[in-house]
Amino acid sequence: MVNQKGGVGKTTSTINLAAALAEFGRRVLLVDFDPQGALSAGLGANPHELDLTVYNVLMDRKVDIRDAIQQTGVEGVDLLPANIDLSAAEVQLVNEVAREQVLDRALKSVEDDYDVVLIDCQPSLGLLTVNALTAAHGVIIPLICEFFALRAVALLVETIEKVQDRLNPRLQVDGVLATMYDARTLHSREVISRLVEAFGDKVFETVIKRSIKFADATVAAEPITSYAGNHIGADAYRRLATELISRGGAP
Repeated sequence: MVNQKGGVGKTTSTINLAAALAEFGRRVLLVDFDPQGALSAGLGANPHELDLTVYNVLMDRKVDIRDAIQQTGVEGVDLLPANIDLSAAEVQLVNEVAREQVLDRALKSVEDDYDVVLIDCQPSLGLLTVNALTAAHGVIIPLICEFFALRAVALLVETIEKVQDRLNPRLQVDGVLATMYDARTLHSREVISRLVEAFGDKVFETVIKRSIKFADATVAAEPITSYAGNHIGADAYRRLATELISRGGAP
């Protein structure tokens, strides 16, 4: 999940897509790759009480990734947590050999344990995000339905293309996800039209509508699929999971 702009629904989408995929029988690993640790907190982990995080896995080869992975309250979903320690990795990785491939190397040892690994990236296009793109098969770009959000996407697409050329030729854009959509406004509808103009069939048919229920579920440290299983937001993420599976992004 990548977008260098914050507040577009990356973490919410990561948690809820994972829960929906788990409902369809997929074993999912979530990787919190944001020093703010919102994904970890959103699944009930206390960022200040973590002995081992993704930071230790990246920076210390003696740390086994399986020791850092935690079970979550969602059946079929595990978590590789993060906290503020991860912010130091960006600086420390600069001097590493093959610094863009550190996360890829770490995940190799557990990739057979899971059907899907979802990486929640920080809002930046720095070295951590490049590591995530180098490890990934596909990118989902969550995009808030506002015009100024569209302008930042060109830079993101350029970064993805550079990673494809230089580091990870298998990388592809799985889809663009419109979030915080308000069908009552012409503005939201126009943004969707622009998205389809720019990305064509890469735009997911599923649209995530704006709802306070997502915030309520976050406070409860639960995905919306369990917090309010019949809510339209829960149904939307189930449809997104179905689309992703049909596109080959979650085999």
